Amino acid sequence: MGMQQSPRSAGVRIANNVISPHPHLAEFEIWWRDHYHYLEEKGYKLRSRYSPDWVPSWTNTNKIDINCEDGISSPHYLLLDARRIRDGARVSLKCIDVTRHPHEIEIARYFCSSSLREDPENHCVPIYDVLEVPNAKHLKILVMPLLRNAADPYFDTVGEVVDYVHQLFEGLRFMHRHHVAHRDCMQLNILMDGSMFIDAWHPSEQFMSEDLKRAARHRTRTQSPPQYYYIDFGISRKYEASNTDPLEDPIFGGDKDVPEFKEDNYKPRNPFPTDVWYLGHAIQETLLERYTGLEFLSGLVSDMMHSDPAQRPNMDEIFSRFQVLRQGFSSCKLRSRVAHDDERSFFDLLVHWARRTQYIIHLSVVVTGNWRQSQGYM
Repeated sequence: MGMQQSPRSAGVRIANNVISPHPHLAEFEIWWRDHYHYLEEKGYKLRSRYSPDWVPSWTNTNKIDINCEDGISSPHYLLLDARRIRDGARVSLKCIDVTRHPHEIEIARYFCSSSLREDPENHCVPIYDVLEVPNAKHLKILVMPLLRNAADPYFDTVGEVVDYVHQLFEGLRFMHRHHVAHRDCMQLNILMDGSMFIDAWHPSEQFMSEDLKRAARHRTRTQSPPQYYYIDFGISRKYEASNTDPLEDPIFGGDKDVPEFKEDNYKPRNPFPTDVWYLGHAIQETLLERYTGLEFLSGLVSDMMHSDPAQRPNMDEIFSRFQVLRQGFSSCKLRSRVAHDDERSFFDLLVHWARRTQYIIHLSVVVTGNWRQSQGYM
């Protein structure tokens, strides 16, 4: 995912000048601090930690820094959260070195073009803005919605997993149909929106509320189905429609287990079958290795991860096969439990059934109310 330097060296490279030390900020954070007012002028306000006038909230108190909202840094040196000033929307800022990743902005903007952005099959992260960086022509800042780990909190039912996998297959098929190979569609580059969350979460400690005072409360994915998105087009490529077998030298993304990249003699490869392997591996790691009750995915994922790229199905075939699978599920099957490795106790089973019963009762009340209204009883 992007540059491979350490945060310290990256901070120096990004700043491209002598940076002022700070006892509580890492070098890469100081770069963001030095652009605080510029970003504010552009309509984006960083957290208090990155203000030039910041005084840590635990100063002269008995508080511990890691228990304070402003005591936790960004988890990645190229990314930082902010709020859009005009409406308070939470956003993510990504600093890009365009000399290293010259196609990222072009491809990200392509999927946000007027002809594609409203397509329901488009699961590429929306791009709100692209900002110049003063005195650094090689840098740009992408502004995107603030998203979170797609696998947290845990899945509860088969139906929730089916919706997740459907969106992933649909989204990668959409990219491939528009002749774009992602080339790094691993688990870390699949995120979701916060529609199921009651509380805003802290961007660096996503299981906690924004003020770090409690666990972030949320509904189930059944109650508030999230949208899933592919992010990070740093090594993605777009091809002409006439180029049906593009060949690229291997470029390692975050997942280093691709079979065709393990051969003694590297040779140019078609990146589209490699995308299929990446996604199959992401599903295997996220779902099949951690949950019970998902055996129906095993055969398809196994085919996606075939060691011979020529033997892997393409995304059109994968999507069609998955639709046949899901159409065979009854409503009872879709509501059945999937159990994560950490949730296999009898108590967890009771909690699942309590949620399921509550949902069924709520749905029955809604349906009955709609029927009574249609009959003129309400």
